[in-house]
Amino acid sequence: MAALSQPQQASYDAIVIGAGIQGSFAAYHLAQRHRDTLLLEQFVLPHSRGSSHGQSRITRSAYPQAHYARMMPDSFLLWQRLEAEAGTSLYRRTGLVVLGPAGDPELEGCRRGAGPGDTLDAAALARRFPGLRPRAGDVALWDGSGGVLRADRALRAVQDVFRRHGGTLRDGEKVLSIQPGAVLTVTTTGGVYRAPRLIITAGAWTSAVLAPLGLRLPLQPLRIDVCYWREKEPGSYSAGTATPCFMALGLPEAPHGIYGLPALEYPGLVKVCYHHGSPVDPEDRDRAPPGAPHPDVALLSSFISSYLPGLEPQPAVLETCMYTNTPDGDFILDRHPKHSNIVIGAGFSGHGFKLAPVVGKLLCELSLGEEPSHSTAPFAISRFPGALRAAL
Repeated sequence: MAALSQPQQASYDAIVIGAGIQGSFAAYHLAQRHRDTLLLEQFVLPHSRGSSHGQSRITRSAYPQAHYARMMPDSFLLWQRLEAEAGTSLYRRTGLVVLGPAGDPELEGCRRGAGPGDTLDAAALARRFPGLRPRAGDVALWDGSGGVLRADRALRAVQDVFRRHGGTLRDGEKVLSIQPGAVLTVTTTGGVYRAPRLIITAGAWTSAVLAPLGLRLPLQPLRIDVCYWREKEPGSYSAGTATPCFMALGLPEAPHGIYGLPALEYPGLVKVCYHHGSPVDPEDRDRAPPGAPHPDVALLSSFISSYLPGLEPQPAVLETCMYTNTPDGDFILDRHPKHSNIVIGAGFSGHGFKLAPVVGKLLCELSLGEEPSHSTAPFAISRFPGALRAAL
């Protein structure tokens, strides 16, 4: 759906830059509040250049950080509302196993939010996930709400409902400049647009968008290897056999954690990935030379051999995605410290998709000057003093 070629000039109640899942939900919430909203995307949709493509993401209630755990019930309800509005299924409940050595801080954080029956002994784990072989001393938790979000379908759904509520989506338009003021002016390759409020959700391109506005956030884009592993016995790890998702935390050889989803998008292939990657310029993510090293694949192969022996130990399909990480792994959801009618959503650090309905609502509320429905204190720009000095 490429934008029309002639230059456009128009005024809106709000403009959102970046039509990934976070920006699309921010625009969706604005449109539902009857604000005439423009959603801008630099690439022609659909595309695989950012962090919102692909067919699957894990969702869960188990979270080591209490502020995210408190947001998840709202997120589940908002996903259900979008399913009803779009008339399509976006979530498949599979359950989730959280696995790791006893005493690991993240695992213990998840355990604090779990019920008394949610710790699995060896026999219970074998029933829940017969293909998983934990090590001696590992602890397993069960999150019955865990499952798979159908990512591509979800992004299309929220954009479709946004347009149905009167929103305007223009793709293939790169932002060239932002002129702050009581009424902001956004100039793109396709037009000039004005609005009294702006939300920036530009993913790995956030730093480039914010630099002319005097803000230097500590954001690090990472290139992520998305690996799919073939079942040795067809159907043994498929969603149809009630195989759950999993997260492995606190492993010395994988300090950032490993996660997996049952075979869904590719028949007979299980998605297992390392929750980290290599620093990358987002403009060069797809330009890795043939034969470039993938250091995380060896780590994952060793994990597969030990924990998931029913999978072949070499990936059958290797794709890429991007994270945009903050130093502490928490999101940034805040107003620009100098221009209060500019709101920023960034640094989702590889765990933002499941929370996008709530993130979009918070960004909408901040933009409209409403009291946020969840505390945004953990997401404040002020936790990075260097960014503030650059802006003021």
